[in-house]
Amino acid sequence: MALLSTELLRRLEQIQLLARRRARSSLKGERRSRARGQSVEFADYRNYVAGDDLRYLDWNLYGRLDRLFLKLYEEERELPVSIFLDASESMTFGTPRKFDFARQIAAALGYVALCGFDRVSVRIFPEETAGSPGGKRAARAALRAVRGRKSSLRFFQNLSGIEAGGGTSFNEALRRAAIESRHTGLAVVLSDFLDPAGYEAGLDALVGRGFQVDAVQILAADELSPSTYGDLKLVDSENGGVQEVTFGKFRLAAYRKTVQDYVQRLSEYCAGRGIRFFMACSDAPLEDFLLKRLRQAEVLA
Repeated sequence: MALLSTELLRRLEQIQLLARRRARSSLKGERRSRARGQSVEFADYRNYVAGDDLRYLDWNLYGRLDRLFLKLYEEERELPVSIFLDASESMTFGTPRKFDFARQIAAALGYVALCGFDRVSVRIFPEETAGSPGGKRAARAALRAVRGRKSSLRFFQNLSGIEAGGGTSFNEALRRAAIESRHTGLAVVLSDFLDPAGYEAGLDALVGRGFQVDAVQILAADELSPSTYGDLKLVDSENGGVQEVTFGKFRLAAYRKTVQDYVQRLSEYCAGRGIRFFMACSDAPLEDFLLKRLRQAEVLA
């Protein structure tokens, strides 16, 4: 099944990712940067010094002030877009699965970036083990550096081939990416944020490295408001732990309050660090999330 409909793709082609900070990549692209180079966008003047290119002297200014000034231009750079996709076992929960919804968001944001000639890197965690089939490892590797709209078909194919499973490694995955990244840019984290080890260390690593971070928490409807109660056997999807509980109506209400509090704490944590936070249910209409919520928040324009 296609990740995105043809109609949605057409609409995504008309919008772009917004970056609050100017691009700092050393690679040529379509974004304005602080670097000075050769383009049509005038930036500033500076005094002429011996050896400067005479083609950039402003002779009109020289005629008025009898001094030599060099014209500076803003150089256009690409925006590195890093998408962190949680593919742990907990993301397979829900109908539709949280992972499927997260993967669609990754596909949509990646496509917008590719149409804008930005460089896209999808980092999937947990990492594949050495015993994983070579084709799956190759698909993950191919998602690490994608650029240009012509690469979108292969991008979608590789993303469609990713499967969820295994334990969470949220903090380690984000920390390692922050250390390894040569260029900062926009980082979009797609996860349920339910790692027992927390999320603080990973998000702090990205912010500390200089990334502009957007966090999207994806939960299933049954996680937000479960309808099943009574004597239940709960099985942890990642470590196999089993716990028997009696889940009455009053405990159900307490559970819902606990979930709301957890989401609120995550939202406040992100706000305190300049991270844009979004919470989405896995059964939410994809178009509404992308074309309404993200555009209203000026993630897309």
